[in-house]
Amino acid sequence: MSVDSDKDIDIMYGLRTVLSQVEKAVAVRSKDLPQIIPRLVAVSKIKPVSMILEAYEGGQRHFGENYVNELADKASDALILAKCKDIKWHFIGHLQTNKINKLLGSPQLFMVQTVDSQKLADNLNKQWSKYRKQEERLKIMIQVNTSGELAKSGISPKEVTQLVEYILKNCPNLEFSGLMTIGQYDYDVSKGPNPDFLSLIQCRQEVCENLNIDIKNVELSMGMSSDFMHAIELGATTVRVGSNIFGARPPKLN
Repeated sequence: MSVDSDKDIDIMYGLRTVLSQVEKAVAVRSKDLPQIIPRLVAVSKIKPVSMILEAYEGGQRHFGENYVNELADKASDALILAKCKDIKWHFIGHLQTNKINKLLGSPQLFMVQTVDSQKLADNLNKQWSKYRKQEERLKIMIQVNTSGELAKSGISPKEVTQLVEYILKNCPNLEFSGLMTIGQYDYDVSKGPNPDFLSLIQCRQEVCENLNIDIKNVELSMGMSSDFMHAIELGATTVRVGSNIFGARPPKLN
């Protein structure tokens, strides 16, 4: 399929296919895992508003963006505001402090999945009071760099419990919702379960045991287009899928 012809992409087919695959993965996951229906976040990065509208009309409600400016522009788009009243935006990219206000001012912001420091948590906690509706807290996830790659954001697994505890004690405007990882790309599942997913699962276990939190209240956001079924089988409660729905993105330019 050509990456430069968005009009040739059958979004309805892609969405139906992904949702069917989600169901199949749920059917084979262990019954010992929290039996939460996974949330599909459609990653609409660099895709036009018209494609978001089409996916919304097909029943999709959760959408993810990697860049603050792009999320803010799309969330404020006149057509989105008029036709997508129940849309829920997830920010899934690296968040710089100087972009916090622009992000928090975006209509229908649902969750920030990429909190990776006390400083960022403090800033979000402080600024959210300007934008929140009544006593609504901002849902956040902690991003964990499970693969240890320098190019990826996120805290190390050993720091997770400490950051979660800090947020629970010091950030009353934030609602800790779970843990998120990107993990290494193109992992070969024939070698066994993805170690990055296993690492995130272990992080959740430690957080729940150390801080006395019910495991059902700590989500796991892991898995993308190439490995979301595997992630669900291991216990993902949120998967972030883009190209399987919206078509491939153009390759990065050097």
